[in-house]
Amino acid sequence: MEPSGRGFHFRSGRLFCERVPVARLAAEYGTPCYVMSAGSIRGAVREIAGGFAGLDPLICYAVKANSTMAILRLVANEGCGAEVVSGGELYRALKAGIAPSRIVFSGVGKTAVEMAGALRRGILAFNVESLPELRLIGSVARRLGVRAPVMLRVNPHVDAHTHRYITTGTAENKFGVDLAHAENAFVEAVRTRGVDLAGIHSHIGSQITAIGPFVKSVIRINALLGRLSRRGISLRIRNLGGGFGISYRDGQPRLNARSLARALEPHIRRGRGMRLIVEPGRYLVGEAGILLTRVIRVKKGVRKTFVIADAGMDNLIRPCLYRAHHEVVPCRLRRGESRRVDIVGPVCESADFLALDRILPPVKAGDLLAVMGAGAYGSSMSSNYNGRRRAAEILVDGSSSRLIRRREKYADLTRGEI
Repeated sequence: MEPSGRGFHFRSGRLFCERVPVARLAAEYGTPCYVMSAGSIRGAVREIAGGFAGLDPLICYAVKANSTMAILRLVANEGCGAEVVSGGELYRALKAGIAPSRIVFSGVGKTAVEMAGALRRGILAFNVESLPELRLIGSVARRLGVRAPVMLRVNPHVDAHTHRYITTGTAENKFGVDLAHAENAFVEAVRTRGVDLAGIHSHIGSQITAIGPFVKSVIRINALLGRLSRRGISLRIRNLGGGFGISYRDGQPRLNARSLARALEPHIRRGRGMRLIVEPGRYLVGEAGILLTRVIRVKKGVRKTFVIADAGMDNLIRPCLYRAHHEVVPCRLRRGESRRVDIVGPVCESADFLALDRILPPVKAGDLLAVMGAGAYGSSMSSNYNGRRRAAEILVDGSSSRLIRRREKYADLTRGEI
């Protein structure tokens, strides 16, 4: 049995993160906890930077994937900017030392207050999702006496063949301006006072492992760029969005950044002189993290055997929200007959599970399990449901490790209440 996470491996039957045995981290920091591999994150950033080197991209890390400050500082040190979707994420990115000129602001529900805050700080651009939003940004910018740099997000009608909750590029989704109405939207953007029309943005979904949907999207955007050019509208930024997929299970391919760049480069080069932006999130941190959990007990039911762990849907909601698959491996391998089990958490919901119908080697109370591929949308989507405290987070770099998020105390659960 081998873990599917990059930066994780077995040595003499024990699971390691880089050169640190994860059992040592569990003993020091307790469980449940997230363990992140710094080397894996750096490697993923460099894969994209190297693959797209011929196009000289600005990599804007999607903060929603994992917003822990140490992770933001790590990607910033690798030269990344940030893609944010709220005033809170903008605050985090700035606090982590990411320059405003390397930050783009996305999301369908930006408020006037958030727009004003971003304009005062001088961000690179807004990814604008609709004409009402465009008009509001223009109004806010005029009130502040500035011009707001914007990229219009175009919905290219490309089905990325991913989970319906994380596809964003079809006509049924709430995101972006419909391709059929995009030309008129760009014309209005040119005429909107207070707005500086900087570029075009597209994002077709999340967890995409095939190259074809990206190519189809770029070709459709190229056709739109041609029509805009004939109307005298020129742009200086092209934003491909993110959605680069990773491997969540044995045998599942992750998107190859170099192959993607090779397929897209001929089409992107036709946009001569436009600055390229990409917005990866999961691709940089997803496989770089695990959720470490300890078995509370093994319960044999009438039809099923349940492995009850101390981590649940409050720590990792993806399995119950998306039916997402995460490999689960014992942190110490022992001999014995494997069996089919449900790995569940302590939360009082039937949907509280980490994995269903899995073949697992023998485990018993006190054993450690690693939920692989939990570096993205684990801690950032965690909650205090059932009065549960958010977990600790540890960053491993070679043979060293450090706490980057403390486990919450019970006092933290009521800190903001009156």
